[in-house]
Amino acid sequence: MVEKPRQAGVRLLKASFPSAALPRWHCALAAAMDGIDSTEFPDRLIAALSEVVAFDYSVIFAYRGTDRPLDLYDNFPPDQREVFVTIYQAGPYLLDPFFHASRKTMRPGLYRMRELAPDRFYQSEYFRSYYVRTGLKEEIGFVLAVPGNIRVVISLMRTKTSAAFSEKEMTRLRVVDPVVRSIARRHWQSLERGWAGQRWYPGMAALETHVDNAFQNFGRSILTPRECEVVGMVLRGHSSESISRQLKIAPGTVKIHRKNIYTKLGISSQSELFSLFIASLYSETRKTVQSGVSVMSTS
Repeated sequence: MVEKPRQAGVRLLKASFPSAALPRWHCALAAAMDGIDSTEFPDRLIAALSEVVAFDYSVIFAYRGTDRPLDLYDNFPPDQREVFVTIYQAGPYLLDPFFHASRKTMRPGLYRMRELAPDRFYQSEYFRSYYVRTGLKEEIGFVLAVPGNIRVVISLMRTKTSAAFSEKEMTRLRVVDPVVRSIARRHWQSLERGWAGQRWYPGMAALETHVDNAFQNFGRSILTPRECEVVGMVLRGHSSESISRQLKIAPGTVKIHRKNIYTKLGISSQSELFSLFIASLYSETRKTVQSGVSVMSTS
């Protein structure tokens, strides 16, 4: 007798959960569903997920294009919130694997961050300069799409004092993934209005275009187009081997490009490259914003 999909799902659900945890999950899930369209929904959703696996922190960001991410929910203590939210929104999000994945037509689902990160992400300057400050051991995220070309990422985090999520725990989370994304989609189906309240100015489109092209255009006044491509990939955390594969050039050529880039920019390390990029992006973004505000004041 062939097992029906629904029966298979029920069997997997029971097999994945400890016997005592399944009733608690059902009760917490019901509470979350009752909280849809209310301010209590995020808290109830995270409470429900805590019945599935243990985690230290959670944050829910919404991404749209190159816009500054919206913090829909977080449970960080004040000192940690500065690193995870305030500083993140100020610029480091541009190098976050979840941000880059959200800008692609990635399939909704559950992902470990390391599944989305470039091969040398954990040796990148972004990781060393920013991510290590978070003190995280691992981050996983439910990624879902809502109207308005928006991606919502529900992140569960474990600090270095905890173990990484085991395969057994990931299996349990994958079992609940469809229903988690379904109720989250219903709750945030009108999220596009969240951006409507943000201040618009005539230079907004130019700002988004600038950020969108930042990796390709950084240093282009003195770098060749190919060198600009290499810089963008280095900043994201790609190794020379990965750059070689993606750009279809020899590894030795990549090394020559990197040497020429450092010479032209007057630097000698990846940390200096990262600092230059952030400073350049910040400067140009301020000019664009001020230009837009100036147009508003004279109109």
